Amino acid sequence: MDGTDKNGGVLDMSRERFEELVGEALDEIPAELAQLMDNVAVFVEDEPPPNDPDLLGLYDGLPLTERGHSYAGVLPDRITIFMNPTLRICDTYDEVVDEVHVTVVHEIAHHFGIDDARLHELGYD
Repeated sequence: MDGTDKNGGVLDMSRERFEELVGEALDEIPAELAQLMDNVAVFVEDEPPPNDPDLLGLYDGLPLTERGHSYAGVLPDRITIFMNPTLRICDTYDEVVDEVHVTVVHEIAHHFGIDDARLHELGYD
């Protein structure tokens, strides 16, 4: 059954279901915040870069707090959520749901210019 069986010690979940969880986490972002997100796209990848195999998510872009009046005509910032490392650290479907939510919030926070130290203070490790 998708999301409950282990496959070689890794939770078994389809890419499609994982992408749905990311979408659901995005839908849970308060509307006031979601409206402020600007020029950012969210992706799901199977694996992170080889130099950081345990990475769950990555924000690549220029945070809103650093954009000036000359910010225009640039490619969207990119938030990437990595499926396989998430599945490797979770034992249950509910843990995956929670971890995806925390990771999505964490990466969106970077889009808003919130750094890891402040996220840690807020309980998003």
